[in-house]
Amino acid sequence: MPDKTTYIKFFGGVDEANVKAIMATVEQKLKEGVTRIVLLISSPGGNVFAGITLYNFLKGIPAEVVTHNIGSTNSIAAALFCAGDLRLSVPHAVFLIHGPRANFPQGASLERDALGERLAGLRIDAENLAGIIAANTRRTEEQVMQDMLDRITLNPEQALDYGLVHEIREEIFPQGADLTSIP
Repeated sequence: MPDKTTYIKFFGGVDEANVKAIMATVEQKLKEGVTRIVLLISSPGGNVFAGITLYNFLKGIPAEVVTHNIGSTNSIAAALFCAGDLRLSVPHAVFLIHGPRANFPQGASLERDALGERLAGLRIDAENLAGIIAANTRRTEEQVMQDMLDRITLNPEQALDYGLVHEIREEIFPQGADLTSIP
């Protein structure tokens, strides 16, 4: 059976709407017989819940997944990038790894139990992110947790040494490729 590859260009934030659009596109491409999904990513990051959902979805589909950083994969996008069986980067790209945060509207107040619940959620998000990155790199969960606290920024060569990237490659898709843009 010939290799059927599709390319999905994702240039935006990791949020519920974009994740739903990517998942729907992947589902449609799988119905069309695609055997290889290449996710071209440049994202400032976004929602941890949405990013982990898409990571798990891509890890569980019946197709090879390739992720390719074509600009920046920051925050949750760096964990999403780890969904690739093969992870590529263009020569002039950036990776930012940091821990999750909680946003509070101006004037918000929380009682002790609600604050404790939010803190517990942040701890679990941090553990999940560290687990994802560690499982797909040459770093331990403890090292990744420290890297998140240090808010590390990596260039492609450093990401290659880290184990985040398998190969630095300038070409992102061939002439005549099946290409879908999200959003």
